[in-house]
Amino acid sequence: MQALTNRAKAVDRRPMTFAEKMYIPAIAKGMGITFKHLFQKKATVSFPEKTRDFSPVFRGLHVLNRDEEGRERCTACGLCAVACPAEAITMEAAERKEGEEHLYREEKYAAKYEINMLRCIFCGFCEEACPKDAVYMSETFAPANYQRKGFIYGKDDLLIPHPKEGK
Repeated sequence: MQALTNRAKAVDRRPMTFAEKMYIPAIAKGMGITFKHLFQKKATVSFPEKTRDFSPVFRGLHVLNRDEEGRERCTACGLCAVACPAEAITMEAAERKEGEEHLYREEKYAAKYEINMLRCIFCGFCEEACPKDAVYMSETFAPANYQRKGFIYGKDDLLIPHPKEGK
């Protein structure tokens, strides 16, 4: 049978010489590689002082967006929850009441919106499925936590701050 690539080498079966038995050439070759890497640029980053640039396609933590007037964009259509292959998103819809027009954009809104970050695989399907651009993925990553319940983010954790309250 012929090999698919030309990378195959025949195995050398001749007996080892005295120098090869002492492994001196192999040790010298290894030390040469070590010294070569000693003077190259380091691949690691001193994290707290320096941060590495994110890739333009990096998908981090989820954020629930607001419109220009500060109202929630999410209409609780459930497309993000259906699109999520890990089933990490749960939501409950509610009807907007009289006098809440300044809080919610549509008649229906998400009364409960939770993302389990331990189940999330950061695929970005929720962001693509949202017709109102309410869900997007930021350039921050999930902070460390000691308990599982700390990784379940509710609506209040995900919503960006109200633009008019910050002034």
